[in-house]
Parts: sequence; structure tokens; C-alpha cells
Amino acid sequence: MKILHIIAAYKPAYVYGGPTMSVSALCEALSKANIDTEVFTTTANGTTELPVTANQSTMVNGVTVIYFKRITKDHTHFSPALLKTLWKRAKEFDAIHIHAWWNLVSVSSCAIALAKGVPVILSPRGTLSDYSFVTNNTNKKQLIHRFIGKKLLAKCHIHITAVRESISIQKIVKPLSITTIPNFVKLPSHPIERLVTANDSLKLLFFSRIEEKKGLDILLQALNTITIPFHLTIAGGGDISYINKLKALVLNPAVVAKITWAGVYNDNKFDMLSRHDLLVLPSHDENFGNVVIESLSVGTPVLVSHNVGLADYVKEHHLGWVCDTDATSISDAINSISVLTTERKEIQNIAPGVIKKDFSVSHLVQQYISFYKDILAHERL
Repeated sequence: MKILHIIAAYKPAYVYGGPTMSVSALCEALSKANIDTEVFTTTANGTTELPVTANQSTMVNGVTVIYFKRITKDHTHFSPALLKTLWKRAKEFDAIHIHAWWNLVSVSSCAIALAKGVPVILSPRGTLSDYSFVTNNTNKKQLIHRFIGKKLLAKCHIHITAVRESISIQKIVKPLSITTIPNFVKLPSHPIERLVTANDSLKLLFFSRIEEKKGLDILLQALNTITIPFHLTIAGGGDISYINKLKALVLNPAVVAKITWAGVYNDNKFDMLSRHDLLVLPSHDENFGNVVIESLSVGTPVLVSHNVGLADYVKEHHLGWVCDTDATSISDAINSISVLTTERKEIQNIAPGVIKKDFSVSHLVQQYISFYKDILAHERL
């Protein structure tokens, strides 16, 4: 079985956040499981290019990767070299797995693969959500979907990382199939010892890319009505103008003093996560939420919005709490959680074991391999 993965940005382009890390982890796990795995990607690294040799095959952590030069510097990531090579080589592969939508790499690659008669698996990575359709170039997306996208997607097998995502997808298209398998998430390589600190205040953590859909603005507004002692650490990077806009939302000097803007955190994230009492992720839209699993892997409970793909998982396993995407709901939840010391301690004790069981590489990779085999069997019918 030979699988080609196509994604506009691959490691080390970590500026794009979770998808880059999850897709590379998936490809590495498949390769280690002796699945012939190759990646077509671009040199995209935000507004710059990765310092790699373009248009040549290279090994990246055991995976064969070709970084193709792109000719646009925006989210379209247009790469004629990638598409030309795909046209020549598509039939070499048993299936082509495309990650994300709404860029010229994904849409064009899908069209080429289908034209060549190769089965296509699409992991939207949140790009087909209701939120995605109404933000950023809405009119263009509607036109692309009406005249091109809908026809292509109807011939794809869709892979989602949480059941919630299927609701949005089925509103806009009826694909060949929809299958749910969680993301690969890097877990601690060794048990993380939680530091025992004085319980004088609740240590809150927001750990994510800082962009509008993450709901950090709502969390900052909620701080004004939190009645218990707290401190919020914000770890993550983003557009500086948007970050400055967020900082301007907090006018009370007493609240400002309770916020630490840590910036992009490149050191051991698990140490950072373990030093806090509660991870807060109040996203407007989150198809999965890698940081939720990372936080729970070291025993730090989570407060997530209903719009986070893992919200149902958190509720089902009693690993945290779920709120609405408004300031009152968030502040009420934090005020309540602050006194639930027994519940938080229980999560600290059980969460690492639950996550290790459900998100181990060996457990997940077999699900993906079975998924690919099922797709190929379906295509042979």
C-alpha cells in the first residue's frame, strides 16, 4: 500500500499550528509501520519560505518529502511544480490523502487525482466548518464551492478528527464516506512531575496561536467578572496588530497585572502545561484541539467551548468542563471550577492514563491503516 499525502505546509513550518504537527506525526507513524508514505508540500512558512532544497526528494524523520516552490506568498500556496509532478506521478499511489481545503494546492490536487482515477481522502482540518464558510473571502469560497468544490468533494472519502465536524460537512456535501479518527498528538516522552504550589490563586493558561477564531478576546473580557484570585498566562504568537488590539481590551490595571503574555513558547510545552491549574480554550471553531490532549496528558484539566471538537470527549471522560462562547459563561465556569479542588485533583490523577491509552501511536496508527484498507476495498467494488 502506497499513500501520498498532500498538504500546503509541512514541518518545520510550525507557524501554521496544529495541522502541520498532526500530519507530520501521522506520516512518521505510517512510515514506521512499513506503509509506503510520501509527502508533497510547498516551501510555505508564513510570509517566508522554508530553508529547504525545493523540488527534490528528501528524508524528514523517516518520511520521503518533496518541498515544491510556491509562487504565491499568501494562503493560496500556488505551486505549479507540485501540480505538474502530481499529474505525472498520481497513478503510482494507491490513494492520495489531502489535508485542508480552500487553497490551490488542495483543490487542484484533488481535481488531478480524481482525473487520474486515484481514490482521494480529504481531511478538512476544520476548513469545511460553518465558521470557515462565513469568515475570510466568503464570496470566493461560495463560488469555488458551487462551481468546483462541491463536485470534487462528492467524489472524496472524508476523514474527520471529531464527530462534531461531520455536522457541518453534511450540510454542504454528500461525500462517498465520512470516517472519524482522532489526530496524532505528541505526548510527553516521560511522566511529567507536577510542581506543588501554594493554592493562593487559580493559574489559568491559554496556549494556542493567537487569532480571532480562538476566542481569546472573550476570555479577556471574562477576566473582569472573575471573583476569585487568578493569574492568566497567554502562550502563543500571532499578528502583532491583532495582539495589540486584544491587549487594548483590558483597561483595568488590576486585571492587567494578572496577565502574562508569554509569546511563542518554544521550550518544553509540557512543563508549561503542568505548571497551571486549568487550560482555557474558548474557540469559536476548533475541529479538534491538539492542546487539549497535550494538557490532559500532564494532568491539567481543561475548560473548552462547545465549538471545540474534543468537547464531547472531555465531557464523556470527565476531564474538564464545557462553556459557551461568551464572557459570562466563561467567568461563571472559572469561578465554579476554582472551588472544585477534589474534582481537579481527580483529573490530575486519571487524565494522563486515559490519554496515553486513547492517543498512543500504536493505537491510532492501526486505525488509520484499517481506514486506508477499507477505502481501497470500497474502490475495488
